[in-house]
Amino acid sequence: MSQPAIDNEAENLVASDHPDQVAIEEAPAKVPDVQVPQRSSLILPSPEARRERATSRSLEREASRIRLQELKQNKARESKHFVNCPLDYDTKKRLERAASENDLKMTVIVKAAIDQFLKDNGY
Repeated sequence: MSQPAIDNEAENLVASDHPDQVAIEEAPAKVPDVQVPQRSSLILPSPEARRERATSRSLEREASRIRLQELKQNKARESKHFVNCPLDYDTKKRLERAASENDLKMTVIVKAAIDQFLKDNGY
């Protein structure tokens, strides 16, 4: 049994003193081109579809803007009830120190203290 001529050529190349030739011979001759779709082949929406999409987007943005405005107004309504009370110098300084050490606002501490007092006294 004799091997085909192709196998003999491959063995001769492997046995040669130039291994680079084997890599060159085995490398594919041409890399297939990647097909890039052309812009003209894309389906563009009709002017009516574009107008409809733009209208729906603007209506959604308007509805979102109105909802955000309502949320802000509701929050402002809830926080408009202020209590104004004079504090002596020492109490004010203790409140400032507690706020800075706990990285809180003074209003948060005062609100929590008032809430705790009201709960403790059944209000």
